[in-house]
Amino acid sequence: MKIITYNVNGLRSALSKGFAEWLGQEQPDVICLQETKAQPEQIPLLEFEALGYRCYFFSAKKKGYSGVAILTRIQPDHVEYGMGIEKYDDEGRVIRADFGDLSVMSVYHPSGTSGDERQAFKMTWLEDFLVYAKDLSKNRPHIFLCGDYNICHRPIDIHDPVRNANSSGFLPEEREWMSRFLDSGFIDTFRHFHPEEPDWYTWWSFRSNARANNKGWRIDYCMSTEDAKPRLRDAYILPDVKHSDHCPDVLVVE
Repeated sequence: MKIITYNVNGLRSALSKGFAEWLGQEQPDVICLQETKAQPEQIPLLEFEALGYRCYFFSAKKKGYSGVAILTRIQPDHVEYGMGIEKYDDEGRVIRADFGDLSVMSVYHPSGTSGDERQAFKMTWLEDFLVYAKDLSKNRPHIFLCGDYNICHRPIDIHDPVRNANSSGFLPEEREWMSRFLDSGFIDTFRHFHPEEPDWYTWWSFRSNARANNKGWRIDYCMSTEDAKPRLRDAYILPDVKHSDHCPDVLVVE
């Protein structure tokens, strides 16, 4: 099974840049989308269904904001919308599909870049998400939590760790949370296969020609539970795919 996570930074924008054509060529079994920024009536379901995908979207109440989705070529046994916490579910941040004993989640962690209030919201979310993910893994031990985490974990994951030391997304408290998350029973699958390879990023600023110069951040992850480790086959990043300021992150599992 090939699973891809991709923050499309507006699904309609990505579609105008060839996203559907790329999806038809790439043909992942499951693709997790974040920042769809679309209400249900704005989503071209027929276009995706023509490519063989069943479509499950969880949109934010606020129009043009956030939103997650799972498109799958495999019929899920169950789809879970949200995490049961209203203030997060109103922002459309989590959707999960179950396939037998395997589950795939699309998750969009908040950004704290707009100011102190949203940074505080992000830190509260992180603690609540850790509890939620650990509890969920007790009942669904083979789960892949894929999405935009809005955190670079280590200096190797960001192009300029020194000058970004006080930037949201690379703050010491965010990186410490990521370490606790991984230590609590989860695997960063890209680093599982590429433990020390530098210069692999999944997001680039639109400013200063950052993408052309590969001055990026690795903030998108396909996380796995430790229990699912024997199923891991490969993980890699597709930096040349350009429908967004992010790029796809790929996980191959048994």
